Amino acid sequence: MEIIQLDISGKFAHFRKYYANNTAMTYSLPPRTTIIGILAAILGKPRDSYYEDFSSDKIRIGIAIKTPIKKSFHRLNFLSVKSLGDFRKSFDSDFRGMAGNPIQTPFEVVTGQNLQEDDVTYRIFVSYFDEGKALFQTLKDALISQQFTYNISMGTANFNASLGNVKVFENSQIIENTSSSDDLVDIDSAVNSDIVDEIIFEKNSELMNFIEEELLPADFVANYNRELSKMNRVLYTTAGIPLKIRFSGKYYVLEGKQTIQFLD
Repeated sequence: MEIIQLDISGKFAHFRKYYANNTAMTYSLPPRTTIIGILAAILGKPRDSYYEDFSSDKIRIGIAIKTPIKKSFHRLNFLSVKSLGDFRKSFDSDFRGMAGNPIQTPFEVVTGQNLQEDDVTYRIFVSYFDEGKALFQTLKDALISQQFTYNISMGTANFNASLGNVKVFENSQIIENTSSSDDLVDIDSAVNSDIVDEIIFEKNSELMNFIEEELLPADFVANYNRELSKMNRVLYTTAGIPLKIRFSGKYYVLEGKQTIQFLD
């Protein structure tokens, strides 16, 4: 077994909630469907052509928030474009706004706690089942050689991201454990909340203010079909620190330093 680790970082992130129509709300961390899009961009896969190759029964993915984050709303003026001429219109003479009836839309953005100094950093873990081994090897080679086909972004095209801290953990560096509801585990990644029995807080801890639970898109039905076939209910902390829990399920310890779970 092998596990690839990679970090993606940027100033801003937006991973739109698929059920939000008028208000562009964002998840705090990228859903699995977004992560496979990033990996497919690295490999130069055509749009919508990779859903079956990266399905959760072939490629395993885990995600961790490595820096404290926050979310805030901003209002964006979207230009109403109904014809080519709407692109060519400019501000009118009395500066009442842009022609083409602009639409002001609330837009939620993920940032670091200090916008001037902090980045948003996510750590992605990738492994595989037998059917996905060939694709995993191709991805590993591309990451190690830094041969990326397309630039990556943090959700939207204008939120550019950088990729770094690539590391491959070999079988000898990975400890696989199975936790029972009696075991107490400090887990660094997001965890499947359905198997969590208890969250542990230290006395006077403020950690509870940074814990979130989300239902995230995981898989699409088939290539070129964006209908969802699977969702993951995920528990995580937005403070960039481990979550102390009791749960029943598998987890992995990497070099004795990081404890993670895949969102299978």
